[in-house]
Amino acid sequence: MRILIASDSFKDALSATRVCRAIGRGLKKAGHGFSTQLFPLADGGEGTAEILAHHLDGQMRELTVKDPLYRPHTARYLLSRDKQVAFIEMAQAAGLDLLKPAERDPLETTTWGVGELIRDAVESGAERILLAIGGSATNDAGTGMAAALGYAFLDKTGQALEPSGKNLIRIRTIVPPKAPLAGNLRVEVLCDVSNPLFGPAGAAFVYAPQKGADPEQVRVLDEGLRHIGDLFDRASGKSIAAMPGSGAAGGLGAGAVFFLDAVLQPGAETILELCRFDSALQTADLLITGEGRLDDQTLNGKLIGTLCRKARLHQIPVVALCGDLRLTAEKQAAAGLTAAFSIAPGPISLEEALSGTERNLEKTAEDIGRLLAISGIGRSPVG
Repeated sequence: MRILIASDSFKDALSATRVCRAIGRGLKKAGHGFSTQLFPLADGGEGTAEILAHHLDGQMRELTVKDPLYRPHTARYLLSRDKQVAFIEMAQAAGLDLLKPAERDPLETTTWGVGELIRDAVESGAERILLAIGGSATNDAGTGMAAALGYAFLDKTGQALEPSGKNLIRIRTIVPPKAPLAGNLRVEVLCDVSNPLFGPAGAAFVYAPQKGADPEQVRVLDEGLRHIGDLFDRASGKSIAAMPGSGAAGGLGAGAVFFLDAVLQPGAETILELCRFDSALQTADLLITGEGRLDDQTLNGKLIGTLCRKARLHQIPVVALCGDLRLTAEKQAAAGLTAAFSIAPGPISLEEALSGTERNLEKTAEDIGRLLAISGIGRSPVG
C-alpha cells in the first residue's frame, strides 16, 4: 500500500517535516510494510519558504532588514536556482512572532522590511515574486513596504509621514518612486482569506485585536484603512478596497495590488502546484494529512480542504490527524475526509498537548497502520 503523508505544521508544536516523519515512524512501527512518501507542506503562511526549498531547487538568501519596529533583523527568502522566481514570507520581516506581547501595537508597526526583501529579490534577478502574507504584526496597508521601495507619503502640509497604521488617516498625497521596480515584474500574493480592506469584516476589526489593538485603536485603524482605500481606488481607477483579500495582513493585500500591481490568489493551491503535489498524489492509495485543529475554518480555503478536494478527484481516501477535532462526522464526509482522529490521549492541558505532539502523532499513526493491516488493505503481498 502506497501512503502519501502530506501535512502542514502543527502550530507552536511541530514543523511540517517533523509531523510527516512522526506519522511515518508510526506507520513503520505497525510492521506491515507500507510504502510511504513524506511530503511536508504549507499553505503560504510561516514556514512556507523552507517547505518550498525542500521540494524545489533553490537557495535561501539572508539579509538584514527592519523588523516591525524598525530594528535590524535577519530575514530569509527563497530564490530559485535560475534566480527568476523568489518566494517571500512577509512574516520573516513583519511577523507577529517577531514581537514580544508587550511590543505589539498595529498603530506603530511597519511592513518596511517586506519592501527590503522585495527589492533584494528584484536586484538579484527575480521576475516573479510569490509573497505569502500570513502572520503579520502590521496594519499599515503596505505603506511601509512601499516606502522601502521608494514611495513617499505626504500630509496636507506636504510633510513626509512615517508609514504606519496611525498615519494612514493623515496621508493626502502618494508620491511614486523616482526609480520604479522592473516593468516585467509579476507579483502574486498568496492569500487564503477574503476580507475586504475596511468595515466590520475588514483588516482592523477582524485581525487588529490579535495584534495588540484595543477597541478604540481598532476604530482608528479602520478609519485609516477606509481613507487609504479611497486614495487607492481613486488613483488606480479600480475597486481595490473591496477586493476579497485586500484586508489580509493589515491591508497589505490592498497595498500590494496598488503599489506592485499584484494579483491575489489562493496560497494553498499555489504551493501545491509549485511542489508538484498532484504527481505524488496520483501514485498514492491513501493520503494522510494533519492540522493542529480541525474545524469549519479548516475546510474553507485551508490546506486540508484543498487536499481533500484534490484527493476526491482521484478517488483517494483521506485520513486526518489533529490535536483538536471539532468537526461532526457529517461535515467530515461532506469535505471528503474518510476519517479524522484526535491525537490527544485524553483530557490534557494545552501545554501537555503541545509538548506531546510528536509522540502522540506517532502513536496514533501506529494505531491507524494496525487498523489498515487487519482490514487486509495494508498487508504486503505474499510472494
